[in-house]
Amino acid sequence: MPWSLWLALVATATLISLTPGAGAVNTMANAIGSGWARSIWGILGQQAALLAHIAVVAAGLGVIVARSPVLFTVIRYAGAAYLVHLGVRQFRSGAASTDVDRQAPEPAWSMVRRGLLVNLTNPKAVVFFLAFAPQFIRPERPLLPQYAVFTATIVVVDVAVMWGVFAVAARGLRRLTRRESGARLLGRVFGALFVTVGVLLAAVH
Repeated sequence: MPWSLWLALVATATLISLTPGAGAVNTMANAIGSGWARSIWGILGQQAALLAHIAVVAAGLGVIVARSPVLFTVIRYAGAAYLVHLGVRQFRSGAASTDVDRQAPEPAWSMVRRGLLVNLTNPKAVVFFLAFAPQFIRPERPLLPQYAVFTATIVVVDVAVMWGVFAVAARGLRRLTRRESGARLLGRVFGALFVTVGVLLAAVH
C-alpha cells in the first residue's frame, strides 16, 4: 500500500474511531467499573469483532448480508436488543453500587465477551467495511498483503483511540463511584447511553 494511501487510511480510521458509538460507551463503562488498565480486555474483544467483520467482507459474505434484508434486520435487532439489555443491567448495577474499589473486579473474559458481542452484533459494520475497504484495496495487486495492512491499521488505531481517549476520559469519572450518589448517577447515565445506542441501531437505516 503506498504511503500516501496508508496515511489517508490512518486519518480516516482515526476519525471513525473517535465517533461515539457502542464501542466507546462500552469502553468508558469498563474503565469506570474496572479501571483504565483492565478496560483493555473489553477493547480487545471489540477488536476481535472488527477482525470478524473484515474477514466477512474480504471473503465476500458481506455482500450477502448487505443484500439480504431479512438477515440484516435479524442481526440488527438482535444487536439492538443486546445493547438495551446491557443498558438496563448497567442502570440497575449502578443504582446498587456504592464503591467500585471494594467490589471484586470483573473477570477479563467477561469483558472480552461483552466487547465482542457489542461490535459483532452490529451488521452495519459489515456494510460499512464493504463500502470502506475498497477505497484502500487495489484489486490488481496481491490482496492478502493489502488486507493485512488494512486490518492491522484499523485495529491499532481503534485500540489507541479507545484506550487513549475514551478510557482515559472515563478515568476521571471513576472518582465519582466512591460516593453512592455518584455511582448511581454514572450507572444510570451509561445505562441510558447503552439503551440510546441500541434504539438508534434499530431505528436508523
